[in-house]
This record gives sequence, structure tokens and C-alpha cells, in this order.
Amino acid sequence: MSTTAVPEVAVTAVDEGFWTRNRKIGVALLALGVLAAVLFGALATDQHARFTLSETEGGAALEINGTFGAILFGVITIAVGAALLAGAPKRWFALLLGAGLVAFVLSFLCWQVSAAPEGRNFMPLVNVVRGTFILALPLIFGALAGVLCERSGVVNVAIEGQLLMGAFSGALFGSMSGSVWVGLVAAAIGGASISVLLAVFSIRYLVDQVVMGIVLNLLAVGITGFLYERLMQSDAEKYNSAPRFGNWEFPSLTLPIFGGWEIPSLSDLPLIGPALFRGNIFLYLGLLLVLVIHLALTRTRWGLRTRAVGEHPTAADTLGVKVLRLRYRNVILAGMVAGIGGASYTLALYSFTKNMIGGKGFIALAALIFGRWSPTGALLAALFFGFADQLATYLGAIGSSIPSQFLAMLPYLATILAVAGLVGKVRAPAADGKPYIKG
Repeated sequence: MSTTAVPEVAVTAVDEGFWTRNRKIGVALLALGVLAAVLFGALATDQHARFTLSETEGGAALEINGTFGAILFGVITIAVGAALLAGAPKRWFALLLGAGLVAFVLSFLCWQVSAAPEGRNFMPLVNVVRGTFILALPLIFGALAGVLCERSGVVNVAIEGQLLMGAFSGALFGSMSGSVWVGLVAAAIGGASISVLLAVFSIRYLVDQVVMGIVLNLLAVGITGFLYERLMQSDAEKYNSAPRFGNWEFPSLTLPIFGGWEIPSLSDLPLIGPALFRGNIFLYLGLLLVLVIHLALTRTRWGLRTRAVGEHPTAADTLGVKVLRLRYRNVILAGMVAGIGGASYTLALYSFTKNMIGGKGFIALAALIFGRWSPTGALLAALFFGFADQLATYLGAIGSSIPSQFLAMLPYLATILAVAGLVGKVRAPAADGKPYIKG
């Protein structure tokens, strides 16, 4: 019996060359560090930049000379960039990148805060943290809606329309009923109505999902704009004065042990207490949904089937998974989540105005990509974009020398920077955007 020798095939690793992605980002951080140390250091003043741990100018604060701080943090950014350029281990990349970006932002803030007019040369960190969470809320809900859709294989570009329809429905039905809970349910149904159209046309009629999402965004803008002019503008008291959810505050507790040991209120914790433990229902619901969806995707049969349908629907079908039914269900559920996110505007903060979402749905889509299609990643990305938005608001309040038009661009510039420069190579679910035709 003769045997045939199988020739061995030598597999060689692909040489990435010297200019890896980490080194390129290192060069970028070096350039940012030089900019910070030289330009921000020159523009900063010798006045102290104060970062208060309260909501006002008083109380405990971190202080640093403006010029010294701008140069110091610029040098730290340069050091981080040099470490990446020198070939720091890949396991340190995320830590070094985060340290470099934080140092650059601190250098920028030392310039801005020290150069602010007398009486405004301080940054209340409690307000900044609270504002970050508030501005990130619609992004969190929108990004979670994207996770539910795209992990099922359906591209959800209609997040903008779902948020807008949720905001409008919450304001309209909350005003007419006088109940915030009716408004909340109506917001979920409003967001789901956009998702139903997305599901039917994308799954049943195989319409291009990206095009369909854009069309639905325009449809939501048109419908809400028309009804706003016909109803809300003519009688705002009846149609656009929805009640608001109040903030919850965690009280202190007295335990009947050790002579009545008192646990202080969580809302009294420094810095994060007022931001996290004096919030409204949308804050806690958003954080709870991140946890629930994460656990459901990774620990339940529904999550296993959802991920299978998003990666290889044919294989899932052969194992008995109802692919189309699961996609319908998840897309509609995603619309409900985004609708509730839209209600975080009109049932907690503002009255409804035309096109009030203002592109936040597209930033939520960027947060989804930046967060690598995971609920926890989407949360962190949403907080990053929320901070950029809050920073623009703060700089406008202290009379920054940066033109207001540029400050308004800041959240969108952060989005471009994150998706194009920081996210790196990411892979969407393999079946994302691909219609499934049952054989």
C-alpha cells in the first residue's frame, strides 16, 4: 500500500511593517502633545484653573497654574505618543491611548479655564458629569436599538427617526392624557411604528436597508413637523405641555445595629453622587437596559439565536431557528427602546420642537460602531460623545475665545475622530445588512 506524501506548506506571518496602527496613533499623539505644550501653554494664563468637586465655585477643588498645567499635560501627551511610537506592547495600547487623550483634554482645559474671565475661571465637575449623562441618554438608547437590530442582521439607520417619533409621541399623548406613564408608553409605540416599517420593507420586501432607514428618517421629520405645526403650535397648552418625570434621590438609611448605624445617602457621594444618584427614570432605565441586553445576548437562548442569525442565518435556520420571525421581533423591540430614548427629551427636559433630535440618531449609530456592537461598548462610546457635547456647552458658558460655530461642531468632530481614527479595524456581524431568503 503506497502512501502519498502531502507537501508541507510554510505559513509565514504577514509583516505589518514598521508603521503599524499603534505607531501611527503614537505620531498623532506626539503632534497633539506638541500642539498642547506649545500653543495651549502660550495661550494659557498664570491664573489658576480650578476644577471644583461641587456644582458651584465653592467647596473642595483641584487647582493648577494654567500655563504650567497646559505645558505639563502636553508633555504627558508627548510621552504617551513616544511610548506608542517606540513599540509599546499591544496589551497597553488602550490604557496608553486613554491616558494620552485625557492628558490632551486636560491641557486644553487648563488653557480655557485659566483664560476665562474672573469669576468664571472654574469648572464644576459635578455639573460636567451630570450633563454628560443627560446628553448621553438618547445616545445610549439609540445605540442599544442599533445593537438589537444589527446583531440580528438588520442595519438600523432609522435610529434618528425612531428617537424623533418617540419624542413627539411622548409629548403629544403625555400632554393630552396628563400622565407621564401614558406618554412613556406612547413614545415606545411611536418608535416601534418606525421599526415596523423598517422590518416589513427590509425583511419582507428586501428593500435596501440603508436607503430604507434614510427614507424613514425623512418620513419621521415630515410627519412630526406637520403635526407640530397643526396641533402643537396652535394649542401648546393642550398638545405640547407634557408632565415631566422628576429626579429620584437615594435617601440615607439607618440600620438597627451598632447603635443605629447610618448609611449616608448615595447622592451625597463626592462628584458621582449628584450625577448618578439624583437622576430620573431614563438614567436608571438606560443603565438597566445595558446590563439586561448584555446578559441576554451572552447568557440566554434568545441571545445565542440572535447572534447566530446575525452571523450565519442559513446555519441558524437549519437548526430550527425562525430567522425572519426573530428579526421582526428584535427590530420592533429596538424601535421601542429608541422611542423611550426620544421621550427622555420631552418627558424630562424640553417641550417638543421640530427636528429636535438634531442628528443624535446618527451619533448613536457611530457609538454603536465605536462600541463594537456591544451594549457596554455602546454605553462607553455614548458617554464619550455626551462629554464632548457637554464640553461644548461649558465652553460657551464661560465665554471661550473659540468661535461658537466651532463649539457647536465639537460633538460631531469627536464622532468623526472616534470612528475614523480610534475605532481601528472592526467587524460588523457577518450577515448585517444582508436580506435572508429562505431556500
